[in-house]
Amino acid sequence: MENTWEGERVRLLSEQEQLFIGRVLEQKKILYSIAYSYLRSEAEALEMVQETTYRAWVKRYSLKDGDRFAPWLTRILINCCKDELKRRKRLAAPVPDRAGGGLQEMTSDRKLDMERALEGVKPKYRQVLVLKYYRDMTLTEIAAVLGKPEGTVKTWLNKGLKQLRDKMRIRGGL
Repeated sequence: MENTWEGERVRLLSEQEQLFIGRVLEQKKILYSIAYSYLRSEAEALEMVQETTYRAWVKRYSLKDGDRFAPWLTRILINCCKDELKRRKRLAAPVPDRAGGGLQEMTSDRKLDMERALEGVKPKYRQVLVLKYYRDMTLTEIAAVLGKPEGTVKTWLNKGLKQLRDKMRIRGGL
């Protein structure tokens, strides 16, 4: 019965609404992984994906070029994550131990070391590293998502890699 109700509801949506929902669903895994890389919590990453979807829905008419939907949505997600991190900082809540259940899909010690080292990289460099190596985005795509010149993105990538190497050496990971 639940599926029938959902089916009726989807049929009642306009074509534009269906297109929006479909495009968001295509991006949900990518959005989740980016949010998780920022927040390190499954529940908070899911909440940020939901908040991103809401903000994108409210501002859907501000998107002028439909071909830029994915970078636009990613940018909204990054802003949501940054807002959440700022909120956390203001509240000065204690950070939970991240070595526990939050990294369940990471099984290798080397991957755990990499994640911990990545946490020590400056946020602006970390976001470029995550988009490049975890999301397989090109430098041009990253520049579009972040709204920065491609040269800046290249610089941040190189500085981020240097910081990551240094962190891995300190931890004995290299």
